Amino acid sequence: MSLCEGRVVIVTGAGRGIGREHALEFARQGARVVVNDLGVTLAGEDSGDGPGDEVAAEIRASGGEAIAHKSDVADFAQAGALVQCAIETFGGLDVVVNNAGFVRDRMFFTTSEEEWDAVIRVHLKGHFAATRHACDYWRAQHKAGAHVDARIINTSSGAGLLGSVGQSAYSAAKGGIAALTLVQSAELRRYGVTANAIAPSARTRMTETVFADQMAAPDGGFDANDPGNIAPLVVWLGSTDSSDVTGRMFEVEGGMISVATGWQHGAPVDRGARWEPSELGTVVRGLLASGPVPAPVYGA
Repeated sequence: MSLCEGRVVIVTGAGRGIGREHALEFARQGARVVVNDLGVTLAGEDSGDGPGDEVAAEIRASGGEAIAHKSDVADFAQAGALVQCAIETFGGLDVVVNNAGFVRDRMFFTTSEEEWDAVIRVHLKGHFAATRHACDYWRAQHKAGAHVDARIINTSSGAGLLGSVGQSAYSAAKGGIAALTLVQSAELRRYGVTANAIAPSARTRMTETVFADQMAAPDGGFDANDPGNIAPLVVWLGSTDSSDVTGRMFEVEGGMISVATGWQHGAPVDRGARWEPSELGTVVRGLLASGPVPAPVYGA
């Protein structure tokens, strides 16, 4: 039996790049896949393409089960329709992989309100909407006495963990996704739902221009930037074998997997009374000197 035999999976932004590889690998591992893709350009504009239909057709041609759903995951009603499509088509839902997104890179001081709103909307609200509807379904199933063994797999970024010069909106959204994952894990475990996130690095439409030199495919041998390298971990996280793993952030690049560690409480200095502002220079510098050196912001 394959790792995800019979599981029903939604993958958003699954028409191209990393999302496409997720959908194909889930199907190879026996899952029934809802391939969501709105078919937009990197700037979030309608391209007129139907890449989700192509991926679903490719899965079916290989003997798998898949259906395409062209919905805007940041539109709450459309996200609900996406979840309902999975339930009505395949009889349930086990996994939501939030992958959809685009970039509008700008230095912070030149970012427009429209660009900020668009990036926050597709990434952060896009991670909220479909998953929120999925949780309604899973909680209802749990309360009805059904066994729920469900998964949320979110997509953050190194930019969200460390920041990235020229990507303030994207970094803020991806950092929000990291925090959202922690809260989902804490709140939903009681209903049989785990939540984890990945911070992937691979060659996609979002990276092949900005990081063209680093992301170029080699002439031969292992291609560390192939987006297909990300899918195995995501598929495992979507399987029943991962039920004891939740609230974690995985960095994935090529054949490398690591678990990122987030903010931790540092050693305090407690006066036991209100501080005077003039006293704090020495205190703060002492705390900084005794703590770990922050990892540098990407591009700094």
